[in-house]
Amino acid sequence: MLFIGDDWAEDHHDVELMDASGRRLAKARLPEGMAGMARLHAMVGQALGDDIEADVVEVKIGIETDRGPWVQALVAAGYTVYPVNPLQAARYRERLALSGAKSDAADAHMLADMARTDSHQLRSIAGDSAEAEAVKVVTRMHKTLIWERTRAVQRLRHALREYFPAALEAFEDLATGDTLELLVKAPDPVSAARLSISQISVALKRARRRGIPTKASAIQTVLRAEQLAQPAVVTAAYAVTVRALAALLDTLNEQVKALQGQVEAHLGRHPDAEVIGSQPGLGTILGAR
Repeated sequence: MLFIGDDWAEDHHDVELMDASGRRLAKARLPEGMAGMARLHAMVGQALGDDIEADVVEVKIGIETDRGPWVQALVAAGYTVYPVNPLQAARYRERLALSGAKSDAADAHMLADMARTDSHQLRSIAGDSAEAEAVKVVTRMHKTLIWERTRAVQRLRHALREYFPAALEAFEDLATGDTLELLVKAPDPVSAARLSISQISVALKRARRRGIPTKASAIQTVLRAEQLAQPAVVTAAYAVTVRALAALLDTLNEQVKALQGQVEAHLGRHPDAEVIGSQPGLGTILGAR
């Protein structure tokens, strides 16, 4: 079980993730909107790690509001959301002997702890109507695939660190199409050192990168630098693993995009689609959630 405190403001959310023992797992300031929600899903996925029961792990969230697209997104994603009124928050702050002065980070911690210890005294927000069930189904799968992608990136990073650390320096983001294409083409230090500027540039161009000549040259320089190496047989085994993980991530990227299209399609059939879509700053995915 995970617990999250969400101290919200008009344009951002300070969040803290906590485990059942009260230990802080992560904290961050997230932007309001779809980008922030995707990052929150990724944080939860990272906290869950390789938990085989991740799909049934309950995530409880304390937040000092019960309305707005962000809250509805949390509910639609399957999280249990507990709106906390200011009086409850003030009393809990006193109980913890915290200063009466508000602090975003401290309040996020307090709200996570409230969700952990006092959820029995709070009322969770009820789910949406039956008409929105189809939207929920695809929205939650969209979230789940983001979790899976986060875990796959962690596994890929761990594997590369063991035998090919130069790749971690050469590639900024392990989940992007250009990185995955080059890792499939050259999954070990020797083959990566043979990559030409042209081959690297083609991958960067396909991913619609900017400043391609400079980036391609920088990547090639890192990949051709001398580095410590594992025995050949070990390197070959890791290369097979990395190719498999790169292929998995490529598929996950495609399916996350496909699920986004399904969310948009189902939302378009929702009775309140026109009203939801008319809200300023509310995108399709966040509106669905």
